[in-house]
Amino acid sequence: MRRFSADYLRRTRAGLWSSREALDPLDLPRRDRILDVGCGTGEFTRVLAAEADDDCEVVGVDVDPALLRVAREETGLPVVAGDALGLPVRDGAVDLVACQALLVNLPDPTAALREFRRVSTDAVAAVEPDNADVAVESTVDREVALERRVREAYLDGVETDVAPGDRVETAFEAAGLVDVRTRRHYHRKTIEPPYGEADLRDATRKATGAGLADHEAELRRAVGEEYDDLRAAWREMGREVVDAMQAGTYRRTEVVPFDVTVGRVPDG
Repeated sequence: MRRFSADYLRRTRAGLWSSREALDPLDLPRRDRILDVGCGTGEFTRVLAAEADDDCEVVGVDVDPALLRVAREETGLPVVAGDALGLPVRDGAVDLVACQALLVNLPDPTAALREFRRVSTDAVAAVEPDNADVAVESTVDREVALERRVREAYLDGVETDVAPGDRVETAFEAAGLVDVRTRRHYHRKTIEPPYGEADLRDATRKATGAGLADHEAELRRAVGEEYDDLRAAWREMGREVVDAMQAGTYRRTEVVPFDVTVGRVPDG
């Protein structure tokens, strides 16, 4: 399973649930016990708790103790250490198991979904990005083409299925879940004047190449020695972004589609 830093998770998930309509199929207000698997720093755990009834118990599970410490401190919710393929939970302990951007990082999503089915009495839900369908617009012309090149290389180099699309439904069905349905949710991230501190940090990461370095292993696997040229072009583009921000002319919009898939645990 791929690992991520707390800072990376905060940056990529900020504002994801400004609209929560796509979570309606999870039927959160009627839940008694919810397990958030692969909770990371707890952003999604906090959303689940906010949408559930006050009496609902929401617990996060993650394999990374460093992320669990952050989740515990920042959410105040209970979290436990555990692996998605061997949850430290008895059969039928909860009525909903949920995860966000977890299956795309697992080599065998169906095996994890079978484990989720084991511990749930009612439903399993997964919120997964379709990284092949990301749309970017930018006032820095080379940014759009360069990001497309990097994204294509990343998809080629990553060792899990990070653009599953309708294969998530297939995995749910293979795990024995029924009445499977999916709703698409779009995470729109816009950068425009006046720029916030997070916008300035992101621009600096581009100018230094730090953003690309987050995925160096995957990119090198796909493009080999071309990675160094790619990073140089990325840094040059980042400097253009910084210059445009200083002039107050930079605007960028990125739309990442997430599929919210829900399946029911069959009776008996």
